Amino acid sequence: MTQFSILKSGSSDEQISSEQTPVPSQPTLSYPPQFNGNVASGKLTESLVEKRWDTLRLEDSRQALYDDWTKTSMFEYAQNIEHFVGTVKLPVGIAGPLSIHGLHANGDFRIPLATTEAALVASYHRGSQLITSAGGATAMLVSEGVSRTPGFAFHSLSEAGQFVAWITTQYDRCKSIAQSTTRFGQLHDINVQIEGNHVYLVFDYVTGDASGQNMVTIATNAIMQFILEHSPIEPRHAFLDANLSGDKKPNAHTLRSVRGKKVSAEVHISPRLVKKYLHTDVEKMIQFGQMTTTGGLLSGSIGINAHYANALAALYIACGQDPACVAESAVGMTRFEQADNGDLCASVTLPNIMVGTVGGGTQLPTQKACLDILGLNGTGHARALAEVVASVCLAGELSIAGAFCAGHFARAHKKLARGK
Repeated sequence: MTQFSILKSGSSDEQISSEQTPVPSQPTLSYPPQFNGNVASGKLTESLVEKRWDTLRLEDSRQALYDDWTKTSMFEYAQNIEHFVGTVKLPVGIAGPLSIHGLHANGDFRIPLATTEAALVASYHRGSQLITSAGGATAMLVSEGVSRTPGFAFHSLSEAGQFVAWITTQYDRCKSIAQSTTRFGQLHDINVQIEGNHVYLVFDYVTGDASGQNMVTIATNAIMQFILEHSPIEPRHAFLDANLSGDKKPNAHTLRSVRGKKVSAEVHISPRLVKKYLHTDVEKMIQFGQMTTTGGLLSGSIGINAHYANALAALYIACGQDPACVAESAVGMTRFEQADNGDLCASVTLPNIMVGTVGGGTQLPTQKACLDILGLNGTGHARALAEVVASVCLAGELSIAGAFCAGHFARAHKKLARGK
């Protein structure tokens, strides 16, 4: 197969060079002189928002993004946004009820999903109905922890070793420093990774009901300042995070570890219910799982799943979580097996669920409303939310696998997405 080229047919080297050479110019959209100072800053006042829109000169966009509801509620967003101009509205649908028997989540949950993708809510609703009809999903939060991983470079491996010998004696001091920066987080472990003359320190925290990224960043920064001031070996250079944490990136390490909350969920479904809800049979579901596992390995996938990202993005956006964390949270394992009695046993394991029920965007007006629909708003609910997230992913895996097995996948998207 010939590789497609984006270069225009017949383009010469001179033409390409000319068209790709930057030409300095004044920006077509710039702030007037009176916008100096805090006008272009993160400060949120009505007059600054109005001036930003006066500069944009897009009245239709202004009416859509800066409507009356936004004007009355905008100050609730002050700690979550800079250069505010309005709010984006997304459709929210409800899937479920989804019956869950977890260590922390117990009951029938109605699942708010914010998405622009037709067929998505319908799919999760079908999977939720199936799980509930089968008696509910079993969910278990296995472990939890959020890491930050500063890196230190030394002149030699010998210096790196001396630094490690010192830092391993400083755990209690580091823990005390971390504790001084947060009421809810706790440093519970420090791991060391040596790579030549580089040292990576993995600080693992538990973060209570907060998702915890900002919490661990602030705590680790305080520890790092102590290290730089007191280390007997001065590093050549050091950075607050050296990319070992896997923050907002898919990574293989957490498949056998944890970042955020690690949850497994499973359900046992009779052949009758598989036929009723998915229009296929247990054997074909298992065949689909086997073939897609091989396909995932051939593609170099980290973990094996059909579409965790769909559930995670829709739930995270609806409930005020950081949607960028979908990049890491979508790593996990889905398995279909046949139980001794002939039932379909379906399970998911997600080791990177990054959710909280306090802090971040969880208390913004519409996001709080979605957490209220779940009954999981505020202190004491983060672990339950993680078990709900895994169970929703399980519902989605069953539904999409059933659609492929029954040959309904394209038909459903054509009907719901195109209205035909």
